[in-house]
Order: sequence, then C-alpha cells, then structure tokens
Amino acid sequence: MTIKTTAALALSAPVFLCANAALAEQGFSWEGEIEIGNEQVVSSDVAGNEIRDTYAIITATGTYTFGSGIEIFSTLTAESVTDATLDRTFDDMGIYVEELGLSFGLGEATTVTIGKLHPVFGTAWDDAAGFFGGTLAEDYELAEQIGVLADVELNGAGTLSFGVFYADDTGLSRSWGENRGRNRASAGGAGNTGEFDNFAIQWAHEVDGTRFHVGARHLSASAGDVDDEQGFVAGIGHSFQGGFDVFAEIASFSNFGGGADDATFATLNAAYAIGELTLSGTLAQRDLDTGGKTDLYSIAAEYEFQNGMTLGGALALQDDNGVEDTILGVNLIIPLGS
Repeated sequence: MTIKTTAALALSAPVFLCANAALAEQGFSWEGEIEIGNEQVVSSDVAGNEIRDTYAIITATGTYTFGSGIEIFSTLTAESVTDATLDRTFDDMGIYVEELGLSFGLGEATTVTIGKLHPVFGTAWDDAAGFFGGTLAEDYELAEQIGVLADVELNGAGTLSFGVFYADDTGLSRSWGENRGRNRASAGGAGNTGEFDNFAIQWAHEVDGTRFHVGARHLSASAGDVDDEQGFVAGIGHSFQGGFDVFAEIASFSNFGGGADDATFATLNAAYAIGELTLSGTLAQRDLDTGGKTDLYSIAAEYEFQNGMTLGGALALQDDNGVEDTILGVNLIIPLGS
C-alpha cells in the first residue's frame, strides 16, 4: 500500500445559491481544522511496506461574498507532495493552490463556478465514515481541474451537477517548499489535455432519509495514452432512526487513467452513532484488469468532544494482489473558524 499523508492549509469556499442574491450576506467568512495523525503499516508480507507516516493537516476555508451574490474563493494546500518510501514525520511538505475561482448565480436555480475546481463525480471519500472509509475510492476523485461547472436545482427533484474541464497545467500546479513540479499535457494521463474536451455529470437526490446519485464522465486521452477513459458511478445511502447509517458506491471505468486497464471500484460502509461516539466498518475493492484486485476491510471509531474536537482511530486489513498488510491509523481533528 502507498501511504498517503497530507498536511493542508486551505482557503476555499463552499458555494451556495441564494434565491435572492441581493439579500445574501456580504463580506468574508472562514472556517477550518487542524488534523494531526499517524498512518502505519504495522505488518506486511513485504517488509518494505512497513512504513510509518506521521502527518499534520491544517485547513482553512474562506469566501468573500459581494452584495450581488457573487463569490470569490481560493484554496491553499500544504502537504507531503511525495509518497513515503521510509518512515517520515511531517516531511516533503509543499504548498500549492488547490482551488481558485469565481461563483455566481443564474436565476434562482443555477450556480456557475469558473476556475481551478473539483468537478463532482462520486462521493465515497466524503460519505464513507472512518479513517480508511474512502481510501480506495480516492483513486477516481476529480481534483485540481481548470473548468466551468454548474449546479442546477431541479425543483424538488434533486441537483444536477455538470462541467467541462482539464487537469491544471498552469503555474498553479507547482508547489512551494518541496516542489512537485509543474504539470504539463506531455506528461500524459486521461484528462490532462489542456483543452475543454473532458466532462462529468452527476444527479443527486434525497428522499425520506435515503440519498442516491448517478454520474458519468469522459476524460480524453493525452500524450502516450492508450484511449479515452469512460466512467460511470452510482451510490446510495440511508440514515435510520437511532443513529445507524449505511452507504454504498460502485464505479466502473474503461481505459482507466487513459491506460489499457478497465477498472471497477466498490465501497460498502456502515456507521453507528452512540452519543458522541461513532463506530464504523468498511468493505472496499479495487479491480484492475492486469493490476489485479485490492481488497480492504476496516473497523473504526471516532469520538467528538463537546468543544468540537474529534479523536479517531482505525484498523485496516488490505490484500493488494496477494500481498497482505495490516494498517493502523489514528488522528485528532481540531476545528477552527470565525
């Protein structure tokens, strides 16, 4: 397993559409969090996999809203911009612009966002509870794309999100501190084309505690790629009375990442809240044609204190194409905000 560690410093804005933009609150607001954690492969069939990665994540989200309802936003992220190959503690840190854009409303039902953004496709990395809940699904998350996105409220029938975009290949793709280098279309990878020839669309709705979404995407082949990537995703979740919640998502791709492999991802997650304590479990699988299967099983616990701080821990068993790892993750999240 490749251990991912991030330490983030962010100024970003969730985008909301007001029915009457003139009545929207004006000015700057922000919120954020500090996360301190440790992820460690405590045992493995391959000794070189037994790596400890101690990390810190700092995020601050902010937005400036004008009287007309127009919003500007930006996200700065600081993280370890290289994969860990040895034990490390807050190493290889770089700062880069994750989001930068402008948002505005069209009528009473549509929000348009322009800039460096995260197009909507799937939700497992947000909806799956627990330290390792969205680990495999993160492979197909869309991030750091230059694009034009829109969210349309369908008059009580859910929200339709869609957009055109390409992977950021501007100077904003660099990082400061530990430099990860500038992305260029010549590096290849589906969607890394420098042109608005990639798109994603997703419909999401919630009815009586049940939430569901379906989506599709097309990422055009770039330099050296085998073919365009086509992807489909579907998810469903339900919150029961008494604090029990279940969530499942499946995503399927042809020519995943522009390569020769087709891929399928599946995530099944359940969580049970007992006061401030939440217990959860995850079953997840990634299946690549030639890369083989990765199965992940995890149990987790999170406790939220009265001051908003959350202490979490999880144990995961991962079988990556026959190589078995036992992984332990712990973290403390401290909320910030104005």
